[in-house]
Amino acid sequence: MTARPIPQHPPLQLLRLSLVAVWLWTAAASLLQWQGESTSLLMAGGIASPDIQTWLIGAGVALDLLLGLWLLWRPGRAAYAASFAAMLAMTLAATALLPSLWLHPLGPLSKNLPIAAALWLLWQSSPCDGRSE
Repeated sequence: MTARPIPQHPPLQLLRLSLVAVWLWTAAASLLQWQGESTSLLMAGGIASPDIQTWLIGAGVALDLLLGLWLLWRPGRAAYAASFAAMLAMTLAATALLPSLWLHPLGPLSKNLPIAAALWLLWQSSPCDGRSE
């Protein structure tokens, strides 16, 4: 029995690749700004311990990198669900630490709303058998 071809949907591929870019860019920005903006945000949120800051930033960089590469190389329902869970956890953590980010003019947290919608759309469009779109 031959496997049926997986349909390719250019708009969904573009949407997925835009999310890959977000995860990978966030990993790179967090790494490049380790002693800058990354640490400043944690300090502003009340996390003053350098050890905890190092652990949180490092874990965030690793998670962002992992999710970006997973969405790039092995997209599917599990990758979309994991990305959604990570985005939700990071949004809740950021809200707890710095709720003012919801009112920031550049919208660092409000941008997670369309990201959630994109992940939901990709998850809904992905076959249930684990194959990528």
